[in-house]
Amino acid sequence: MKRRNFIRLGAAAPFVSAPFFGDKPDKIHSTKSKSEIKHSICRWCYQSTPLEELCEKAKDRGVQSIELLHAFELDTVYSYGMQCAVMYANDWGLTRGFNRINDHEQLLHDYRKAIEIAHDKGVPQIICFSGNANGLDSEQGIENCAVGLDPVLKLAEKYDVIICMELLNSSIDHPDYQCDKTGWGVRLLEKMGSSHFKLLYDIYHMQVMEGNIIHTIRQNKDYISHFHTGGVPGRNEIDETQELNYGAIMRAIQANGFKGFVAQEYIPTWDKPFDALEKAINICTV
Repeated sequence: MKRRNFIRLGAAAPFVSAPFFGDKPDKIHSTKSKSEIKHSICRWCYQSTPLEELCEKAKDRGVQSIELLHAFELDTVYSYGMQCAVMYANDWGLTRGFNRINDHEQLLHDYRKAIEIAHDKGVPQIICFSGNANGLDSEQGIENCAVGLDPVLKLAEKYDVIICMELLNSSIDHPDYQCDKTGWGVRLLEKMGSSHFKLLYDIYHMQVMEGNIIHTIRQNKDYISHFHTGGVPGRNEIDETQELNYGAIMRAIQANGFKGFVAQEYIPTWDKPFDALEKAINICTV
């Protein structure tokens, strides 16, 4: 299952509209990691594992956050002393986003609600997407996104929540996705000029689209608030079968002074997926 389909599953789950209770965690699980980089995993990659079991297995392997959650899932993760580094605002998937003027009213409604929840529950970031181009040229896509994001970012600044737009590849996994290169995302960020609007730099996707990962991360460190991983090719485990040197990438990220989260977002193929997760966390602990 692709992530775009998993997002929609959240809307169909029981209790998605139910209120949730409880405070944000007072203590976060202490890991053995010596790295200043904090470890997270994406919920959708382990969709067959109940969330409670996922919390236990991830926490045991030094993971501090489970992310890409819907609001109704937050308290379960918090009950295990873990965080949610990034949450969803709605269940639209990845093809619709801020580049469509007709969607701006609904997006403002959804993000207003999500920003208030994130502030109350201690979630630092909410993901957003450009959406597919659908014939829009690059400049018009930026202009449309800017119009839709402006009121959202005013709310994000008020509640001290970061909105992060994800970079995705348009050549393999997400055909026609508009925010498919770092330069496009940076131009949009510079236009908005908000400290509460950043990029989610997906290393897998940008290796597919651009390569030159470490140089790009160094050059754009002020624009990036979050990272995702994945093996290239195939978007599977970040082991010796793929082409990226994740140890070197993590050292470059840490050398930038980054103290946020790096999330594993690969599709597991090993018979023992949590052994693969433990290996990935060890690779990314530098």
